[in-house]
Formats: sequence, structure tokens, C-alpha cells
Amino acid sequence: MNIFRSLFGKVWHDPNAAEVVKISEGQLYLVREETIRSARECIYTDGMAAIRRVPSMEHHFQLVISRVYEEEDQELLEEEEESDEERVFLISEELEFRTGETEGEPTFIWRDIEGDFNEFYEFVASGTNPPTVAFFETCMYRAMYERKYRQSADNTTDEELAQFIWKPPVKKGKGKGTKGTKAATASPAAPVDTNDTTSPDTPSSSQATAATSESAMSSQSETELDTITPPADPNYEVLMAAIAELHYFVRDERRFDFKGNVVVQIVHPVHGGQFEYMLLVWQGGKLNLAHRIATSMNQHWAQRTQSLTWNYESESGTQSSWCVALHKGQPFEEFKELVTLAMWESLHQQSWAKAKADEQAYVLRSSYDEDVEMRDVDDESDEEDEVVDELDREDDESEPEEEYSQDPEDQPPPLNRGEKNSQLTVGYKGDRSYVVRGNNIGVFSHTGDQVKYYSTISKIAAPKGNKSILPAQVMLHDQDTKMVIMDKNSPNSLFQLDIERGKIVEEWRVNENIPVNHIAPESKFAQMTPERTLVGASGNAIYRIDPRISGDKLVDSQYKQYVSKNKFSGVTTTASGKLAVASEKGDIRLFDAIGKNAKTALPPLGDPIVGIDVTASGRWIVATTRTYLLLIDTLIGEGRWSGELGFDRSFPANAKPIPRRLQLRAEHVAFMDRPVQFTPARFNMGQDQEENAIVTSTGEYVIAWDFAKVKKGHLDKYEIKKYEDAVVQDNFKFGDDKEIIVAMENNVVAVNKKQLKRPTRASLGTATTRSRSGIVNSPW
Repeated sequence: MNIFRSLFGKVWHDPNAAEVVKISEGQLYLVREETIRSARECIYTDGMAAIRRVPSMEHHFQLVISRVYEEEDQELLEEEEESDEERVFLISEELEFRTGETEGEPTFIWRDIEGDFNEFYEFVASGTNPPTVAFFETCMYRAMYERKYRQSADNTTDEELAQFIWKPPVKKGKGKGTKGTKAATASPAAPVDTNDTTSPDTPSSSQATAATSESAMSSQSETELDTITPPADPNYEVLMAAIAELHYFVRDERRFDFKGNVVVQIVHPVHGGQFEYMLLVWQGGKLNLAHRIATSMNQHWAQRTQSLTWNYESESGTQSSWCVALHKGQPFEEFKELVTLAMWESLHQQSWAKAKADEQAYVLRSSYDEDVEMRDVDDESDEEDEVVDELDREDDESEPEEEYSQDPEDQPPPLNRGEKNSQLTVGYKGDRSYVVRGNNIGVFSHTGDQVKYYSTISKIAAPKGNKSILPAQVMLHDQDTKMVIMDKNSPNSLFQLDIERGKIVEEWRVNENIPVNHIAPESKFAQMTPERTLVGASGNAIYRIDPRISGDKLVDSQYKQYVSKNKFSGVTTTASGKLAVASEKGDIRLFDAIGKNAKTALPPLGDPIVGIDVTASGRWIVATTRTYLLLIDTLIGEGRWSGELGFDRSFPANAKPIPRRLQLRAEHVAFMDRPVQFTPARFNMGQDQEENAIVTSTGEYVIAWDFAKVKKGHLDKYEIKKYEDAVVQDNFKFGDDKEIIVAMENNVVAVNKKQLKRPTRASLGTATTRSRSGIVNSPW
């Protein structure tokens, strides 16, 4: 196989070549064994096969089969749903790749991992000469070697590559996708109560740290540490083990404290759930930590230090922050990949092997959440971008804030017992904001840096029958003179509130069989115009709503329904009316128009998306999950559609955008002392105004990212402000990138972005009850 060694030197390490090898002519078939159905189904009558590198992931390669189009057929992709231009397969031993021959033509055969057990793909390499076939085959084995051993295949022998030549198994059972990556050197774990949620700060006696002192542990060599093997126990299946340093964040001292050298394991509890995984930390042969692997860990990876930092929530709700840094030479990439896969399986409750190859690559690429500069970003120096540990700043750097004296005439009416603010919408054309509370809507004016109570639209009711309405979502409409309201008790209708008259004037019946779960303006700035139509979404359909038509208001010609239960969770529009739609499954679809098929479908990472927003141009999307934000660049960077957006064209299968995570640092969450639960994040917005900030909230905290810094790769550079009450929703004033309107459960606030502070012990832990912002102190 290594007769091609000189050729490998030319193609394997060429930094400008995305493809290692390509066969330009052939046909792709789906083959089913032992079935009464058609045994051989042609997928592509004209196709080509290639082995490609996975961008940003060293030692990972893909087998890509692409459909070949005649020149006159190029525009067929325009009408195809989430196009079938390419089939992509992550190269690994699980493919059971082998060569063969069909009617005298050479073939490549591999298992359809996401299909039935008896389904295989076959690529017939028509007219390909034997040396090219042999070279392609050897490249497949080299790719398998590099993925398995995380090292270059340059110095491999034929015998080392021969291990990847598929041989029919004597007996084969179905295994879990994550378990397939088990390390050969893994050691079994000690017994532990899988239901134990004891705080790691105070481990039980059975889990206490060994009496060996930290100084003695830290002085031991890696050879000695390697002999401290955790005792065997059949309760756990160990997927991997590594030697690492353990650090614990001490809040009072504002630093991570070295706790000693440890053995860290990723395990699957044999008697736990099928897709349950845990991270165990052993010290001196005794169990120190046992934390369930889940996205609530708020995990953060650092490639340079080979470390994982995460949060742990105790039974009492307190947050602690931990870090393991793998020793040099330990399998950090395998550790990172295994945690990512375990987290994915626990979220999806299915085997990793069932994910499509391009989805697997997308998920793995997204786990690289260290600071990475986005493309096409101006490389300007910024003194504020220097890396500083904000918690080391002196607390007294924060200037005392001025108190605000509120005019008694600005006081809203008394509250009804038990009622709390639930929603906020900020006006476009006027100086008004509207806050939902029960079936009342409070109206607030904001001038300068002050918010004042203006009036209340009380006891909202349907126009006929006077039935009380409980708003599930509200949206300003028709130049801010109207408000469209979704009623929690009327899922198939919308209600139009005349703001000037202070009452519901119309009920719009959308469709008796299609509920309205989400609404959005026809375009980003449509609310500033007399535009009457809007966008609606149910759990599996996107459609236009036109209140001017008689009968049902759903426009049949602009209606796209999916057969599967997509669980759409949000929709947003660009300035030109293109749509981004998110789901509870975590995937995102991009449409160029309502009623058409999606041009781009971005796979789910697993966490439900609770909110989505897009810049006016459509270039950037921010999607909100419970514990992190996903920032996605929709610009296509390579291929024939390079330079266009994913709303208009499909991304190449091997070049989907890398989502960047915006999340709070684990030590900051430890100071907050409660789990992160973000409200839907928003860009600042204004006509002819470029977006330069992102705002969200969690608990009592308002958090803003400088978008320019984020695009430069500084993902954890955010500013923060704490209030005395939980924040319900926040958003920028329209046309203003400084003033933020904040609705808390009992207050409404206007705060200047300059008043948000870098995270310090003071800004994270001290509530501010009054400020220059003009807090409405008596809740309306």
C-alpha cells in the first residue's frame, strides 16, 4: 500500500487542497441485502467520489459522493429541498469500507450507518484504472488510521494500514456509537451511587479525597500516577481515562486552586440510562468527583492548556466551578470528542452512529469554542481587547451610581396579588415600550435615559363575547398603531389590539387545523410601514398570514409544511423578508421566501433553541439556548456559491458554517450562584444602522456582548449588570445601540450600555436597586 508514498507527500499535505484524492466519474447505489424490496437503488446516475479533510479538525476526513450536473441542469438545486447535491460520510472503521467489482467495473462499498442494518452504499468507479482505485483505497485506510490514532499516517507500514481492511465478522452485535471510541488503556471505575448528587465541595465519606497530601500528589511522576488505578467495578463501563490536574475555583480568593494530580474518566453507568454518561475524578485511588455529563455543565474547552472547565450545581442550587487540565501527552482530542459525543447522545437520546456524517462533523467542529477570529473582519488594534482576568480587578474601580428620584406622578397603579411581568416589546416609531402582565399591558415612555409609566391597557378581551385574553406573544404592527396578540387559549387565532383605543378590535382566524405558535413581521422593519401581512409558524409549518382576505387568514400559496414533527420554536426575518426558523430540536433552517423549501438546514447540536434573531442583512444569526448563544455566519466561504448567503444558496456539505458559542465563564457563573437560563438574545436594531451589540439576560443579570469584539474572536468578552429582581426580557431601543429597555418581574428599566461593567466580584454579586437609568420603583 505504501508504494504510493511519494505521491502522498504531494497531495496529503498540500494546504491548498481540500480534496486528497478524487474519482471524477461513477454511479452511486443504495444496496439492500436480504430484502424483498428493490435490492439496488440508483441514487446518482452521474457522480464523483472524493476524500476531503474536515475543516478545522486535524486527522479527520470525509468520503464525499457528489452529484454531477450537466450545464443545463445547474439550476435544479434552486428548487430542491435542503439539496441532495452531496452525500457525506465521516471516514472511520464503522463504515466497514471494502472494494469489489460489479460487471467488470471496480466498486467501493461501505455501510449506511444511519440506515437499516442491511443497507450499504456502492460507488461504481466506471472506467477508473486499477492504480487510481488502489490509491483511493489506500487513502481511505490512511484516513481511518489518522482518525483512530490522532497522528499522521506518513510513517505507517503496510501491516499497520492492513488492520483497516474489512473482514467479515464471525458474529456482530449492535453497539452504542459513543462506546465505539473506547480507549484500549481504559481502566474500570470504582463503585458509586449513580443517584448521588452530593455537592463536590463536601463529598461523603465514601467519596472523600485520599489522605495523601496535595503536595505529595503533585510531586509524583506521571509514571507513579499511572499506577494509581481506580479499583475495578462492574457498575461502570469506562470509555476512557487520562491523567490530569484538578483545579477548583475559590470565590473568596477569586482564583482557581490546584487540588492535585488526578485520574479523570468518562464512564457509562451500566445500570443507568442507555444514554447516560458521567465524568469521574479519582485522587489517590479514591473517588473525588462524580458529575453527570450534560449541557448544564456550561463546559468550556481550552486547546492551549488542554483543559475543560465546567460548572456543577448541588442539590441546594449553589454553583461551583471546576477545571481538569490533561497532562502533556494525554489524549486531549479524544477526551474532548468523547465528552461532546456523550453530551449529544444524552440530549438526543439516540446513538451517535445514527447521526448523519455531515451532522457529526458539524457538531464536532462546533465544540471548538476557543476564541477564533471570524473571516472578513477588519484587523484593527483595540487596546480593550487585551486579555485580562476581570475578577482580579479591584472592586472599588466601579464608580458609585447616582440615585434616581422618581416623580410620584410617574407611579403606575397598584399590582394585583401574584401577578408578574411576562413580556416586553419595544416600539419602532414612537418612544413607547409595552409590558405584558396577566391580561393587562403596561405602556411606558422612554426619553433620554429614563423610563416612565404612561398608562395601562386593562383587561384585554376578545371583541365578541368579551372573553378574557392571556397574551402568549405580542408584536407591534402597522406603524406601531396596532398590536398583534397570540392568545394562550385560542391557538388558531390572532387578535388585533388598537393601541390608541386600548381595545381588541379584530379576531383573525388563521386556520382551524393549523395553530399559531410563533409570529414575526413580514420583514425586519415592516412594523414601521403600513404592511398588513405577517409570518406565522406552527410546530411543523411556516406560512404567511394576510388579515385582508376573507375567511381563514392563512395564504395557501405561501405555506410550507413538514411531515415530521420539527417543533419549530422561533422565526425571524431579514430586511428583505428572508426567514430563519429554529426548533426545539436545535436545528436552524434558512429560507429565501415563505412557501419554498429551505435553502440551508443546519444540524442540531441538541439543545432546544428558545429564541432566534438575525441582522438586517442576513449575514449573522444569534440563536439562544438555555446555557449558551450560538452565533452563525451565513456567508458561504467556498464552492460555487462562495460569497452568497445561506438564505439564497445551499452550503456545501463539507463547508457548513462553524457555530460559535457565546457563554458565561464558569467562574462567573459560580459567583452568580445559580444556573444560567438565558432569555432570547437580540441584536441592536435600526434602519441604516449596523448591528454592533448583542443583549440577553439570565436571572437578575443583563449581559451584553460587543459584536465587533466577538467577530474578532473574543467570545467571552461581555459586560454585565445585576438588578434586584429577575429579568424577564430586554432589548435595545430602536435605532439606539446604547439604551437597553429591561423588563423585570416587577420593574421596568432603561439602562445605558455604558453602565454595564466587566465581570468583577462587585458587578456579579452586588445588586443595584437605583441608577441613572430611571427605574420605575413601584411596579405597575
